[in-house]
Amino acid sequence: MANYTAADIKALRERTGAGMMDVKKALDEANGDAEKAIEIIRIKGLKGATKREGRSTAEGLVAAKVNGGVGVMIEVNCETDFVAKADKFIQLADKVLNVAVESGAADLDTLLATEVDGKPLSEVVVEEGAVLGEKVVVRRISRVEGTTVDAYLHKTSKDLPAQVGVLFAVDGEGEAASTAAHDIAVHVAAMAPNYLTREDVPAELVESERRIAEETAKAEGKPEAALSKIVEGRVTGFYKGEVLVDQAFAKDSKKTVAQVLEEAGVKATAVTRFRVGN
Repeated sequence: MANYTAADIKALRERTGAGMMDVKKALDEANGDAEKAIEIIRIKGLKGATKREGRSTAEGLVAAKVNGGVGVMIEVNCETDFVAKADKFIQLADKVLNVAVESGAADLDTLLATEVDGKPLSEVVVEEGAVLGEKVVVRRISRVEGTTVDAYLHKTSKDLPAQVGVLFAVDGEGEAASTAAHDIAVHVAAMAPNYLTREDVPAELVESERRIAEETAKAEGKPEAALSKIVEGRVTGFYKGEVLVDQAFAKDSKKTVAQVLEEAGVKATAVTRFRVGN
């Protein structure tokens, strides 16, 4: 009988994120030697990497770091929530984030091409995925710069790493600016605006909303003389749902986000929101 215990199986699963049967088989083959078992899991995982190419990676985490006036955020995906909360996966995400910060990469291709210990980060991710026994991908990166940048990470489940992340930047500094930036970052996580300002909304989308509003009003039998006012009112409602500065502030719905920024004496300059799988 192989020289290992149930505690050894548990410890190796926590270290690798591999399935129980894979861990037991590796320990059997390694005669209980944990380090050799990890090597076996890794080798077998790399052989199976091509088989995992078509698998869905809808789980994972978001990680972020702010250094001075620069915020960096990444999303790393895997196949199951079991792996998403494994120490090995979280450590890999931390490594990816550190590479993103140190390299100054602003796009995914540049990040994945960055060398880590003599090999591209993309290869490191594949190798670590082999150990974990799942397809692992770095899905996206965002780099935000501003006078004050806040990073907010939100857990949608207490058992999992952060699934939602926000980077939000303003053009001022000091306590008021920092407080406003953080509160609005939390707001963005909850309210998921698609645009920072009205100017960021594509003109064709606004025209489409205006046309739909007009056709809807006519179908409802609204008087012709009132159509213009009704349409503009509904377009304004669209902005309140989609545009950050037009939204009612989550902490105090009597104010808009624009008013919160004005009270803090700052303007919003950038925002990014990631949600795992979306």
